[in-house]
This record gives sequence, structure tokens and C-alpha cells, in this order.
Amino acid sequence: MSDKNTYYLVGVMSGTSLDGLDLALCRFEVTPNSNKYAILKADTIKYPDDLAAQLRSLHKSGAEEFCRTDREYGHYIGKAVNKFLEGQNIVPDAVASHGHTIFHNPADGYTVQIGHGAAIAAETGIPVINDFRSKDVALGGQGAPLVPVGDRDLFSEYDSCLNLGGFANISFERNGKRIAGDIAVCNFMLNMLAQKAGQPYDKDGEMARSGKVIPGLLASLNHLPYYQKPFPKSLGREWVENNLIPMIPEDNDIPDLLATFTQHSATKTAEALQHTDGETVLVTGGGAYNKFLMEKIRAHSQKKIIIPAKEIVDYKEALIFAWLGLLRMTGKINILAEVTGAKSDSSGGALLA
Repeated sequence: MSDKNTYYLVGVMSGTSLDGLDLALCRFEVTPNSNKYAILKADTIKYPDDLAAQLRSLHKSGAEEFCRTDREYGHYIGKAVNKFLEGQNIVPDAVASHGHTIFHNPADGYTVQIGHGAAIAAETGIPVINDFRSKDVALGGQGAPLVPVGDRDLFSEYDSCLNLGGFANISFERNGKRIAGDIAVCNFMLNMLAQKAGQPYDKDGEMARSGKVIPGLLASLNHLPYYQKPFPKSLGREWVENNLIPMIPEDNDIPDLLATFTQHSATKTAEALQHTDGETVLVTGGGAYNKFLMEKIRAHSQKKIIIPAKEIVDYKEALIFAWLGLLRMTGKINILAEVTGAKSDSSGGALLA
């Protein structure tokens, strides 16, 4: 273990949008009065097409295939970490891996992220923290969001933190408590639609910009029951498949659908921002690069939108999972019941020392 309150961890993140495996080698300097971080190296390993397809459809697999893929994917992560660390004169204290979410159904008491921790540890020879969400779900929580602890500890200079990933989510402070949750679908749906048009994603939102909003579909989306629920709440693939996919008309052009879902995401995000305290909003995640989406959010919100350096836009979640791993290693709280709805705060994550 590092001395003088300095720790080095590799944060590993794979989001629902399946852009690739995000890796961040992070240094943390922890004192009683401050938490300082630095991202020493970061990279995104694009998934091979066959692996991306496998992860996208794994929820339909049988039990044996699921178990095998969990182990194989863990070895894949471990090998990626080894290659990532080549040439670095640092032996990390741990690898903190979120894994890739296959099932997220906290209402029925489960959430599952694959990427077997023992396989990662076997490949790297480094202690591993993974399975961050399960304990919170066992305590009656949503198992999400987990990032707000990092928002509070590492990005407190901003009034709110907005992440535009597969789903848009927000975190902010009010009366000494953290409030957070998923707002609406974002890149999960936008990428899915773009891929139907032969593109991996809608670059700069240009396809959406060329389309026309479908008024009836937009109205139906905006009035889904999820939006009447207070935080804490979270979204997953299952919600999209059960609620959004059946709403999509078969005879509409992809640009029109993209225009509609972009407007929907922007409207719901702006509404959520209006209910936060303060003015400054840090925006990260792939959606921060979607110029059309950001224009729409700004048009509907009076908040001061701040898009940071590319390193933070791309790797904030990997950085924060490294931080959550450090908190778990040192026996500190890394999941807040006030944002997940659990019975109590907890220190989540399976530690393989």
C-alpha cells in the first residue's frame, strides 16, 4: 500500500452505450481537509465487433454461456489493464472495475455487472474491487447512482454534475445531502437509432438536426410514468425495452426518430436542471460532444453549462470508480443511501486482495 496518504488505482468502466472499455490510472492524495486527484494516463479500448455484439445480447443467453462470458470478459479486462500499464513505473494499489451491466432490476432485488473479479486479479496480480452495486441492492437500494460520492468528494466546486451517457443522470447537494438519480434515456437510444442507419453514433447530432420531431411520439415520451417519480430512481436496458421500444413507429425515418429522442432527452434534462440549487453544471459523458443535444439543453435551461477538458468528459466515471475502490479498500462509505434509497449507507464492492 502507498504511504503518505497517496494511492494509485486503475479505474475501469464500461457503459451501456458500449463505446468501449475506459481505463484511467489515477493518483489520489488524501488528507483530512482535501482530496486531490490526477489522471496520469487514460485510454478507451474499442470493443471488437463480435465482443460488442456478445455483450449487447448476453441478457438473452443461457446460464452456462452467461457464466463463461463473465469469466472471459474478466480475463479480457485483466489483459487490457496489463497492456495499459506497460511502460508505467507504477504498481497500482488496486484495480477498481465497474464491469458491464447485463441486468439492472433493483425492484426485484438484483443488478448484475459481468467482468469476473477473480479473472482480473489472476491476469494482473493486482488487488481488485468489483461488483460495486450488489450490496446496495441487497440493502433495498437502487444500486445506482454510485458516482455522486465522487461528485461530492472530487468535484465539489460545481453546484451540479450532469452525466450524458447511456442514460442522463444528475447529482447535486441540497441542505447537506446529496440528491441524485437517472433523468432520462440518452446515448443508449440515440446510438441504437444511429446504428440502424449504419453509423456507430449520431456525430454532433447532425442526423437529428436534419430530422423533424414527431409531435405525438414526443408527447407520449414526455408523459411516461417514470417522470412522476421522485429521486432516488434509476433506469436500465429493461426499462427501454419495455417502455420505449414499443412506442417507436415502424414507418418513421431514423433522422425524425433521432430528432424526437434528442428533444425528449434535452427537455427532461433541462427540467431536472431547473430543480437543482446553484448555477454551475459540470457536463461529462459522450453526450457532451453532441452539439445538437447540448444546444437543446441550453435552450431550455438558464444554468451555466460547463464542459470541462476532454480527459474529464471521457474519463470522469473511470476516475470516480477508482475513487470508490479506494474508499472500499480503506473501509470508508462509498455508497450513499440518500441517493440510492437503501436502508443505510454502505461500503460496496467485492475486494480480492
